[in-house]
Amino acid sequence: MSYQLIIPKVVEKQLNKLANQIRETVIENLLILQDNPRPPNSLKLKNVQGYRLRVGNYRVLYDIDDPTQTITIRRVGHRRDIYR
Repeated sequence: MSYQLIIPKVVEKQLNKLANQIRETVIENLLILQDNPRPPNSLKLKNVQGYRLRVGNYRVLYDIDDPTQTITIRRVGHRRDIYR
């Protein structure tokens, strides 16, 4: 079953700030999340609600709502800045 991907305007702005090649790679990984919301390169966060997806030096923070089958992307950014 495929999950619905919700990308807020704030996250769209974060994606648009990325270099083209990085943005394309991140978007490809986001589309993979629709079929598998917990891929091998993701991790459940310990101190914060949600999951983290590694895409090279970039991270995607997202929440999964299994009953409604939705994935909400919370943040996209470089690993040094994403957790601040």
